[in-house]
Amino acid sequence: MLLNDMTTTRRALLGGVAVTALALALPLSVTDAFAQEKPESQGTVDMAAALKPGPLPEMALGNADAPIKVIEYMSMTCPHCANFHNVTFDPIKTKYIDSGKVQFIIREFPFDPVATAAFMLARSNPQKPEELATPEQYFAMVSMLFKQQRTWAAPADKDVRNALMQTVKIAGYTQQSFEACLTNQKLLDEINASVKRGADEFAVNSTPTFLINGKKYSGDMSVESMSALFDSI
Repeated sequence: MLLNDMTTTRRALLGGVAVTALALALPLSVTDAFAQEKPESQGTVDMAAALKPGPLPEMALGNADAPIKVIEYMSMTCPHCANFHNVTFDPIKTKYIDSGKVQFIIREFPFDPVATAAFMLARSNPQKPEELATPEQYFAMVSMLFKQQRTWAAPADKDVRNALMQTVKIAGYTQQSFEACLTNQKLLDEINASVKRGADEFAVNSTPTFLINGKKYSGDMSVESMSALFDSI
């Protein structure tokens, strides 16, 4: 998914979530050729600079001293991001993250108000929306939202706000905490800052984009292609 706007305003967030339905029609699979080959990088980045935390606490899994560092910039409404997390991420987590070889960091890069709202809900504690979620809460929410992406991001009745509310009830959100989260201006500003930093400092303009040990890779990856990449480092 390509970048089309830099930031989300509070009015756009609330209005977009209320009435906008997304056409998530992009294919959710990679080609056979891509699945079998080590991906090519699209350039280099200063990884030491990239690993410096932004305005939000870093959402990371794995050993902080792992030899392979991965930063994924993603959007919650991107079907390619959903495919990566629904198909590739769990096997990669078991093989590389849980074994201590990889530290994996997620950074927010929403392309629309609906994706921004989903990130805000993932970043907040459902019981106390004025507080930030723990990494465990965050990764669980991201996983759940990606698995149900079409349900809440493109509902048949086009009522995205209600579909999103019904989805996050599973995680403990009430109507009151849902509204409190989505009107948190500070959190909205911090997510917008994550987008701006990714675009300005690391030339991120599509999702998913992976920064891996100083190199940048764009696009979904299969288990085979990401494994080939990690095994070559």
